[in-house]
Amino acid sequence: MLGLTQSQEKGSDDTIDDLPQWRRVIPVALGLCLAFALALLFVLANRAADDREDALGNQRRSYEVIAIARNLEGTVARAESLLARYVVSVDAKDGQRYSDQWRLAGTLIENLRRSSRDDPDKLRYIGLLRDSYAARGKTLNDIALRTTYDQRLGALGRLYEANRTRDADRIQRILTVIIGHEMKRLNERSTLLDRSTMRADRLAGSYGLVGVVLLVAALVALWVANSAFTERRYARRLADSEARRVDHLELAVQNRTRELEVANGRLRTEMEERAQAEESLRQLHKMEAVGQLTGGIAHDFNNMLAVVIGGLELARRRISGRGDTGGATTNVGTSGVGTGGKSEHGRDTDDAVRHIDNAMEGANRAASLTRRLLAFARAEPLLPAEVDANQMIQGMSELIDRTIGDQIHIVMEPGAEDWRLWADRHQLENALLNLCVNARDAMDGKGTITLSSGQVTLRPGEINDCPGGDYVRLSVRDTGHGMTPDVLSRVFEPFFTTKPVGKGTGLGLSQVFGYIGSCGGEIRILSKPEQGTEVQIFLPRSQRSGEREASRLLTEAAMAPAAPRRSVFVVEDDPRVLAATVAALEELGHHSVSCDHPAQAADLLAQYPGTDIILTDVQMPEMTGPEMIAQMRARGIALPVLFVTGFAGDDAEAGLLDNEHVLRKPFTLAQLDRKIAEASSAPARGHKEAAA
Repeated sequence: MLGLTQSQEKGSDDTIDDLPQWRRVIPVALGLCLAFALALLFVLANRAADDREDALGNQRRSYEVIAIARNLEGTVARAESLLARYVVSVDAKDGQRYSDQWRLAGTLIENLRRSSRDDPDKLRYIGLLRDSYAARGKTLNDIALRTTYDQRLGALGRLYEANRTRDADRIQRILTVIIGHEMKRLNERSTLLDRSTMRADRLAGSYGLVGVVLLVAALVALWVANSAFTERRYARRLADSEARRVDHLELAVQNRTRELEVANGRLRTEMEERAQAEESLRQLHKMEAVGQLTGGIAHDFNNMLAVVIGGLELARRRISGRGDTGGATTNVGTSGVGTGGKSEHGRDTDDAVRHIDNAMEGANRAASLTRRLLAFARAEPLLPAEVDANQMIQGMSELIDRTIGDQIHIVMEPGAEDWRLWADRHQLENALLNLCVNARDAMDGKGTITLSSGQVTLRPGEINDCPGGDYVRLSVRDTGHGMTPDVLSRVFEPFFTTKPVGKGTGLGLSQVFGYIGSCGGEIRILSKPEQGTEVQIFLPRSQRSGEREASRLLTEAAMAPAAPRRSVFVVEDDPRVLAATVAALEELGHHSVSCDHPAQAADLLAQYPGTDIILTDVQMPEMTGPEMIAQMRARGIALPVLFVTGFAGDDAEAGLLDNEHVLRKPFTLAQLDRKIAEASSAPARGHKEAAA
C-alpha cells in the first residue's frame, strides 16, 4: 500500500512535471493579472473615496464661509443700529449691546479668515474687510465716546456725517463680493462632488463581479473581495454620514436664512427710526444755525446801540444843561424876556429833549430785544441777579402778546409780593416764553393763558428731590386739551414731541428742564386730558438782602457829587464804540486813554502809570479781553478791571468772566459810572501775584 501510494504520488508529480509550460504559465499569469486588477481596483476605489471626501469637505467649508459672512453682515447691521439708538436714547444698555455686537463682528471676521486660509483671492478681500472694519470701528467708537461724555449734539452730527460717507457700506460691498465668490466655488465643488460620487458608485458596482471571480479563482481572491466589500460598506456609511451632515448644514442654512429675514425686517424698522432721528437731527442743525445767526446779529446790534444810546444821552445832557459833572450849568431853555413863559428857543429845546427821550426809549426797547435774542440763541452766559418775579411777568405781557397772537387771552396773576429769586432774568424770560408758545400750540391758537407767581414753602422731597425751604413759584396755565399719562411721563425727553414733523424739535421742555435744574429749582407739570395743563416752576427764594443793601449803598456812593474821578484805560477794537465810550467817560469827568488793539494794550498801559482802572471789551480780534487781562496779570499788572460785552461767546469763554465785573452793552452813563465805582472799590485781582 505504501509503495503504491508512493508510486501514485510519484506519478502525480511526474504528471505535474509533464504539464506543458503554457499550462503552468497561464495560472501564474492569470493570478498575476487578477492580483494586478484587484490592486488597481483597490487603488481606484480609495482614490474615488478620497476625492469624494475632499469634495464634501470643500462643500462644507463653502457653506461655512457663506454662513459666517451672512452672520457678519447681520451683526454689523445690528451694531450700527444699536449705536444710532444709543446716540438718540443715551441708554447705557444700548451702548453695551452695540459694543458686544461690534466685538462679535471682529470675531466673525477672524473665523472667516481661518475658514478661507486656502484661498489667496478670498484672503485679499478679507484683508480689505478687516481694514474697513477697523476704520469703521474708529468712527463708530468716536461717536459712542462723544455720546458717553455728554456731547450728544456733536455725536448726532458725527453719526449723520458717518452714514453719508462711502465707508458706511464698504463692509457690505466686500461681504457681497466674498459671498458671490464663495457661491461660485460652491457650485463648482457641488459638480465635483456629483462626479466623484458617480465614479465611486461605478467602482462599487464592479465589486460584485470581482467577488464572483475571486470565489471561483481562489480563497485568497475571496478574502480580497471580502476585504474590498468591507471597505466599500465603510465608504458607503461614511458617505451616508457626510450626506446627513450636509443635510443638517442645509437645514442650518435655511434656519439662518429665516433668521436673516427676521433681522432684515428689524433692520427696516430701525432704518425708519434712524430716518426719524436724522430728521430731528436736521431740525436741530437748522435751529443751531438760527441760533448762531441770531447771536451774531444781536452782537452787532449791541455795538451799534451802544453808540446810539451813548450819543443820545450825551446830546440830552448837553441840551438840558448838565454837560459838566462838576456843577456848572447852562440855562439853554430860558431867555431874557422873563420867567413867565418860554421863548421860541426854549420850546425848540424842549421838543429836542422830547425827541431824544423818544429815541432813547426806542433804543432801550431794541436793547431789550437783543438781550432776548441772545437768550434764545444761548449765546449769552448766565449772569444771575436778583429778580422781582411780579415785575418780570408783568413786563413780559407785550412780548407774549406779539409772540402768540391776538386770539389768545393773557391773564397775569402776580402774587410773589416782596420775595425775589436769584437767576438770569433773560434766560428765565425765554423759558417762560417757551412755555407760553407750547401752551398756544396745545390750544390750537385759541384760549386763555394764565401767567402767575406766588410764594410757597416746600417740605424736603415734596416735589421730586427738591430740598425744603422758601421758593418763588412761576406757573403757566392753559385751557388746552391736556396730556395723557404716557405723554406726561416723557415730556422732558430730548427729541420727544407730539407735534407733526417740521413743527417742533422736541427740545423746548428739555431745555427748560435743564435750565431750571442749573438754577437749583424744580419743575412740575399738572395735566389731565381735556382739562388743560399747568407748568409750575419752583426757584429758591433769594437770601441776598444784605448784598442788595450793600449794592445800593455802593451805587449811592458812586453817584454822589463828591465821587472821585479816575483815569480809565479803554481797550475796544470798534472805533465807533471806542469813541462813544471815551466821550461818555469824559462826560462823567473821568480821564481816559484809548487803545484799539488788545495786543498793544500792555505796552501802551506801561506809559501811563497813573491809571486807576482798565475798561475792556470781551470779543476782540486775535485776543479776547479775558485773555489780554490774564497776560497783564501774569506780568504783574494788578489793576481793577471792568469788562464790557454785548456777546460773551461760548460757555468756555463765558467761564473766564466768573467773579469779574461785567457791564453789558448798550449801557447808560449812570450804569457806566456805577460799574466803574463798583469795580474800582473792589479788591483788584492779581495784587498778590504782583507783590510776589
